[in-house]
Amino acid sequence: MSAPTSYAELRSALQERMDGFASGQRRIATVLLTDPGGTAFRSIADMAKVADVHQSSLVRFASTLGLKGYPALVALCRDHLAEEAQLVSRFGRAMEQFESGGLLSTAVEHEERNLRRTFTRIDPEQWERTVALLAEADRVYVMGLRKCLPIAQLMAYLLRMVRPGVTQVAPLAGALVDEMRDLRPDDVFVAISIQRYTADTVRVFTEAKRRGLRTVAFTDTAASPLARIADVTFLVDCEGVTILRSVTSFISLVQTLATAVALQRGTRSRDQLFTDERMLSEFSVYAT
Repeated sequence: MSAPTSYAELRSALQERMDGFASGQRRIATVLLTDPGGTAFRSIADMAKVADVHQSSLVRFASTLGLKGYPALVALCRDHLAEEAQLVSRFGRAMEQFESGGLLSTAVEHEERNLRRTFTRIDPEQWERTVALLAEADRVYVMGLRKCLPIAQLMAYLLRMVRPGVTQVAPLAGALVDEMRDLRPDDVFVAISIQRYTADTVRVFTEAKRRGLRTVAFTDTAASPLARIADVTFLVDCEGVTILRSVTSFISLVQTLATAVALQRGTRSRDQLFTDERMLSEFSVYAT
């Protein structure tokens, strides 16, 4: 295995090997995946303290990846930080600490930052690939539980508006196996989960991958168990000032993706929308 030459290659290598790492190695990998920005400025002593390992473990860890010591890990993280800063600067985001301005103004600043970071991080090729998968697959399954349940509901609802064959996986107690019965190779399975990751979502996503479905993950960090096995991963910022983590970026991303799928399908989505409007009218779904 050749040594990674970029943070993206490092991230991929860590995700692929995570399950085979010993506990100390897994802690190091998790820090590298979840906080590359902090790692870019940590001494080996600081990193050892954060990962709860000996300094020599960091040297050996770098060596197993084909890198020449801990400084090589830091260099990859610093390159990543510089690349991200350049991307973000094109969107005019200032990297300054928030000044005290009350809950409402601080929430707005957080959400703007989350949206910019989420959308600037998207790789155009991965985006186009995902749109094509969701537009053309025979069936699409969408799963998200607990806090991610409303995101999954919205995605399934919007996709159903523009294409047939969309199923939301939301198992009742004891019905998880029943929900997995119809999974078929070449269908698409979308999973949504953030820390703390729901066990059922991870289990079903893993099973979908094993059965040959194309897998798409919407999650919060590269250390997510979904990111380690997904064919395509979208990392979504969800930092917030409210009691629970923000889902604003998830909602915006899902809405944009559904629109892109509709445009990809063209007249097929237009016909689907006409049918929906006719049925809504016939069944008097709306009060006016």
